[in-house]
Amino acid sequence: QVQLVESGGGLVQAGGSLRLSCAASGSIFSINAMGWYRQAPGKQRELVAAINSGGSTRYADNSVKGRFTISRDNAKNMVNLQMNSLKPEDTAVYYCNAKGIHTPTDWNLEVWGQGTLVTVSS
Repeated sequence: QVQLVESGGGLVQAGGSLRLSCAASGSIFSINAMGWYRQAPGKQRELVAAINSGGSTRYADNSVKGRFTISRDNAKNMVNLQMNSLKPEDTAVYYCNAKGIHTPTDWNLEVWGQGTLVTVSS
């Protein structure tokens, strides 16, 4: 059973920083891609950033580029999201996602974390 556990959310003032972390646990041989999504109230879940096992990154759009940085530790099956210069519109529940998980019983598992709330006050 593979689980993703997120940490690091909370309340911060506009212009502040937060660092989200996500650790995958279970019998894992490898994980292809890990990423962060967010869902604001009344909106659909959207991609924030993703990173593959080779370190290639993808950011959703210009709204987070230059402010957010995704990183990964393959040995620890962890992914982090450093968020700087936070804005009120970044307020959302942030979800960790892992795709292409190779386990003893599965070649292509996808798992979601439970979500962590980030609130940016103006």
